[in-house]
Amino acid sequence: MAPSKLTHISDLTPPSLERTWLTTPHPTLPIVATCSSDKTVRIYSLTNFTLLSTITGGHKRSVRTAAWKPHITGESVLATGSFDATVGIWRRWDSYGTTDTTPTTTNTTTDASEDDHGDDSDEEWRFAVLLDGHDSEVKSISWSPSGLLLATCARDKSIWIWEDLDDGDNNFETVAVMQEHGGDVKCVSWHPVEECLASAGYDDTIRVWKEDLDDWGQVACIKGHSGTVWFLDWEGVDTCPTTSSSTAAPQELSSQWRSQRSLSGPRLVSCSDDRTARIWRRVPKESANSALSSAQTGIPSIIRPSGTDEEWVEDSCLPHAHELAIYAVAWSRRTGIVASVGADGRIVLYEERFIAQEGGTVNSADADADAEAMDTSDDAASAPALLRTEWSIVAVVDGAHGIYEINHAAWAKRADRGSGGEEEEVLVTTADDGSVKYISCHDPDLI
Repeated sequence: MAPSKLTHISDLTPPSLERTWLTTPHPTLPIVATCSSDKTVRIYSLTNFTLLSTITGGHKRSVRTAAWKPHITGESVLATGSFDATVGIWRRWDSYGTTDTTPTTTNTTTDASEDDHGDDSDEEWRFAVLLDGHDSEVKSISWSPSGLLLATCARDKSIWIWEDLDDGDNNFETVAVMQEHGGDVKCVSWHPVEECLASAGYDDTIRVWKEDLDDWGQVACIKGHSGTVWFLDWEGVDTCPTTSSSTAAPQELSSQWRSQRSLSGPRLVSCSDDRTARIWRRVPKESANSALSSAQTGIPSIIRPSGTDEEWVEDSCLPHAHELAIYAVAWSRRTGIVASVGADGRIVLYEERFIAQEGGTVNSADADADAEAMDTSDDAASAPALLRTEWSIVAVVDGAHGIYEINHAAWAKRADRGSGGEEEEVLVTTADDGSVKYISCHDPDLI
């Protein structure tokens, strides 16, 4: 069932006294990190909504962005990006957020020792290293799915890729610097499973980057927005549109959907100053026979595309819901629901559903970019038709942070006592008034 209401559960307290830009949930622990214009990063508990610690001293200007390194055991690693043009790497031993109840402050200067393992190292954040390369404000950072690469972007129109050498000395190596964007680069986001990077910026474009023969380069430039592209997020590998009892069996539809989309891979959602949010899909390069084989058997082809260029097409434009710029979108990798927030202070949720015909069968596409790549022989006629979907708005909240703009939204696993189950998600939103809100996305009557 789609959520019918967004219910405010609590603010994370105390809030920042200045603008908060972004809140990033930890990949495994019930904590989040919030970036603020007051040059700090606040770590909050999602179990009781209180401040656990404040990281300060690492940056000289607003902290604009942060990201947790994935696949780390026994330790948490947080990367932060600032308007001072630098990226900081912070470390802390785990068990954090599960037993701590007393707020602490970590105050570290940028010339801190890289080998800071004093008596308090098991309780405090350790400033590990400062990455210095950008010429102006860092706007976004993102770890690759393996956790080995860190992408950063800035107002200087560049994207940097750094490799964590993981040598015990906190050393990072510059892997690539890309400068094809024609303006301020607002966002970088890694594909959920591939070492494929998407970026977006002031030049109204989305660009896709991959490594070829030890050199990173652009493989696609996606044009469609008519204003600054503020944010990007990827679809989860296992997400699937929802269905109803009046259509075919959900398991059968999900299997068919995944087999047909296996060659394209996860889609990308973007949002823009043009007040639209759009879904983009990669057109597979495989031959007609390999595409047909995958659609029929459900087994993805191992034949790789020839050449490096990729074709991306607009899969859908989400229903109009915002009256001002959309600053952020978040695609739930569990439910497939997309959330959007922006300058109008509105939170909107969108759900994708299979289109059903009369009689309960699911409609299929008459013409599609993927269909053009399919074999038109008699054998192809027996392949399942491509499934069609549509997006609809399932929840809207106006003035979610009062009169203030909402800068970011993120999905997190619900961890407080009111949780309706282990799989329940919440939405965490971050705004200009310094507040961070923890919002349930389920009908309260069902909790």
